[in-house]
Amino acid sequence: MPERVSSVVSLLHASLLVADLARSRDFYEDVLGLKANPARPSMSFAGVWYDVGGGQIHLINLPNPDPVMGRPEHGGRDRHTALGVADFAAMQARLAAAGLPYTLSRSGRAALFVRDPDGNALELVEVG
Repeated sequence: MPERVSSVVSLLHASLLVADLARSRDFYEDVLGLKANPARPSMSFAGVWYDVGGGQIHLINLPNPDPVMGRPEHGGRDRHTALGVADFAAMQARLAAAGLPYTLSRSGRAALFVRDPDGNALELVEVG
């Protein structure tokens, strides 16, 4: 069988639905330390973009059609967005200081799973 070559070369952004944009910004900016990109295009709904490496996270302030209750406690068993962090111990300390629960990766690597205020699961992985 011939090798299949994909023309997909990068992940540009991940969009996450949020109910309260101010509350979500507190989490993404104050806890995770991301900075909002002011060059957000004009859209018919509120939101914010964060540059993350070569891609972006786009928070979209729209109703979530998916149930938030009943999701797995461990975000690694749920759909999630993985983000690289430079200082894993410092990120753990930031989450603890904010009183946010998280679970460590069950693989034994330096990674954890935390949920944002809307239940979106994030995997935070030490990358260097």
